[in-house]
Amino acid sequence: MMKRLFLVVAGLALAACGNGSSRAPASGGERDTGLVAFETVRSVLQHPRCQNCHPAGDAPLQGDDSHVHLQNVQRGPEGRGVVGAECTTCHGPANPPSAYGAHIPPGNVKGWHMPSPDMKLVFVGVPPRALCEQIKDPARNGGKDMAALRTHLDDPLVVWGWEPGFGRAPVPVPREQFLSAWETWARAGAPCPSDG
Repeated sequence: MMKRLFLVVAGLALAACGNGSSRAPASGGERDTGLVAFETVRSVLQHPRCQNCHPAGDAPLQGDDSHVHLQNVQRGPEGRGVVGAECTTCHGPANPPSAYGAHIPPGNVKGWHMPSPDMKLVFVGVPPRALCEQIKDPARNGGKDMAALRTHLDDPLVVWGWEPGFGRAPVPVPREQFLSAWETWARAGAPCPSDG
């Protein structure tokens, strides 16, 4: 009887310490490894190839310097631009060849778009801890758990960041290194850095 009571209490204690998953909390070393991995993840998400479509405002950013998009482009009601100026009006299904020259709008088979206005998922200027918490929060990330977020990393618009076309700097962290860092961070329980 005492052994059974001990097992029930121990199980409840483990459940209370969990982070919403069935996984036990990360050890100190695993947490530290996860935090180092998150820094790689953060550096990619806050690179212009990612953050230009994840601004705080309703105008996308563009270029390696993340300036406000020219032509008064706006997010629109679904994140796909406004009537008559949808993102796909200029951004076609593929990157044009380099023969087209610089400053030609890049394309993507998925169809260019930003997050919707009710779930902006802002990357620009967000401190690391807040970015980490936002990414993991289904109420602020489009309803995605960690598995769905990992699947999202294979979305053609995300993958585009490593092959952005003529005249654009790709994400400097190799994609496989980024994915490895993401998975290391996730395995460690997706710890968030402190504010300091």
